[in-house]
Amino acid sequence: MHYGTGTMTRCRDVLASEFEFCSDLNTTRFLKRIIQAENPHFIAFTGDNIFGSSTSDAAESLFKAFGPAMDSGLPWAAVLGNHDQESTMNREELMSLISLMDYSVSQVNPLNDDLTNPTKGGVMTNIDGFGNYNLRVYGAPGSMLANSTVLNLFFLDSGDRAVYQGIRTYGWIKDSQLNWLRRVSQELQGQKQDLLHPTDATSTTKPPSLAFFHIPVPEVPQLFHKEIVGQFQEAVACSRVNSGVLQTLVSMGDVKAVFIGHDHTNDFCGNLDGIWFCYGGGFGYHGYGKVGWPRRARIILAELEKGHKSWMGVQRIMTWKRLDDEKLTKIDEQILWQSR
Repeated sequence: MHYGTGTMTRCRDVLASEFEFCSDLNTTRFLKRIIQAENPHFIAFTGDNIFGSSTSDAAESLFKAFGPAMDSGLPWAAVLGNHDQESTMNREELMSLISLMDYSVSQVNPLNDDLTNPTKGGVMTNIDGFGNYNLRVYGAPGSMLANSTVLNLFFLDSGDRAVYQGIRTYGWIKDSQLNWLRRVSQELQGQKQDLLHPTDATSTTKPPSLAFFHIPVPEVPQLFHKEIVGQFQEAVACSRVNSGVLQTLVSMGDVKAVFIGHDHTNDFCGNLDGIWFCYGGGFGYHGYGKVGWPRRARIILAELEKGHKSWMGVQRIMTWKRLDDEKLTKIDEQILWQSR
């Protein structure tokens, strides 16, 4: 969203006829329109929620940026980008505040369940970044999978800026985060199913997972030469460091799609080694964009399988985008994954 301070924050890369009356309020209006049109169950924010250098009060800007999400009463979650911390709060403070906001299910970092660690029960301190957590989506209420995870959502802190071998670059997801990710994935794959209904409910397939973080992995530029859905309009601003995120996700086997931000005029989905990597496209009006190219939001739909007597696990995951035009035009609908 790249939110600044509100009415005084000017838009970037809009038509000359729009500029005089355009501000952060256009971002707020777009978010409200999307929530009303799609009537979602959950909202995810993939970083650069505020444009730190454009505000003298990070907390106030966060409350304004996430206002429509809180007003909706819907659960929502966020990760940080590389600009959020450029104002009056550091990354830990930002995630702490975000985790305490109304209806937020964000977490500063995961709880420590390591039996060998004396701080068991507290928040993990041996993991890099702030905003690493997973959210379990349970089966339909009253169904045989009501107490089982049918979809998992991973959120990761991809950092901000860093210096590597004397060269300034963007941040990356570290080994400590990948180790945590593997462990959680293994735990989920071994989850206990409802033993009261072993025939209908027990499944040998692990629940699918989705991942959300801000800065793309170094393999994403390869998609310029592959078939994609959407538009590839700017160079991918990834880190110079390849920490093995793609290899880790592939080896886990449950992550079907990754949703990233950072590059505002890329809005494509492309497949790398069986995993879809999808940009949202620029959403906020104070972030850079492209004149005449409407701001947009990515929608994700997870459809449940209807069993003989009960709703079952996730059968299909789809995505599309909505443009901030007069009709909230729907474009680029595609299937990301289906169980069979």
